[in-house]
Amino acid sequence: MDIRQLQYLVALVHERHFTRAAEVCRVTQPTLSGRIRQLEQELGVAIVKRGQRFEGLTPEGERILKWAHAILENQSAMNQELAAMKGELAGRVALGVIPSALPSVSILTEAVQRRFPKITFSILSQTSREILRNVDDFSIDAGVSYLKNEPIGRVLSAPLYFERFRLFVRQDHPLAARKTVSWVDAATHPLALLTPDMQNRRIVDGVFSSLDCRPVVDIESNSVVSLYSHIRTHGIASILPEHFLLVLDKADSIRTIPLVEPVVEHEIGLVAYDRDPPPPVVASLFEVARSFALPDIFANRLS
Repeated sequence: MDIRQLQYLVALVHERHFTRAAEVCRVTQPTLSGRIRQLEQELGVAIVKRGQRFEGLTPEGERILKWAHAILENQSAMNQELAAMKGELAGRVALGVIPSALPSVSILTEAVQRRFPKITFSILSQTSREILRNVDDFSIDAGVSYLKNEPIGRVLSAPLYFERFRLFVRQDHPLAARKTVSWVDAATHPLALLTPDMQNRRIVDGVFSSLDCRPVVDIESNSVVSLYSHIRTHGIASILPEHFLLVLDKADSIRTIPLVEPVVEHEIGLVAYDRDPPPPVVASLFEVARSFALPDIFANRLS
């Protein structure tokens, strides 16, 4: 067994297609298939379900995949540590981010790259549950997610900021002139919200339920970009975190109104697999998160 075999397996599961996985690994499809078959022979178990196309892994293959992620992560951490000893900390961080935090994560990555210029990022939009699962199986290095609203298990965590909610409306919306809007009033107008698999939506639904409100949800999407488009073009209202002001285009004539009665906030932070020591690039994320006053940075940029 060698590292390349494990890389091929991980690529195959990620791409779910032999030819695409081979292209990612820059080898021919027969080479990739042959090396995975060789791995099966060496371990004495079937890893891939056989068929005309990729149909997934066997139960043994799922366990091998988890070990593959861990081994490749340790190899990467070793290389990072050796580079750090030479004063050349570098690496690419796979960072899973809940959709509601995507506009704000750029503040964290900018701060990290100011201190560690050779660290780069692959930003992936994922649900909070996907982030915890992917952190656990090492398919991402870290995540930005909710810390205290739902159980997050045994992970390394560091708070970043508090998520607060506003009603986003076009200037011609009936509520556009309000200085604040209650959740009860917001429920009397058609809304565009994230899909129920998102923790953000579960929080919003929980607030309405606690107030015995049944809002009319005309639009659901797992994309905040889609919600924003519907606010702008359809004139529908949406409930989004206040830091979406960071990417709001003033030319779109969108008003954002604080939601009150109650004021709701939830802590957003970094999460990573809890191991000692963490990989150097992951440690760099937490170092920056703990040393920068990110809530103050948000306040300055939102003012």
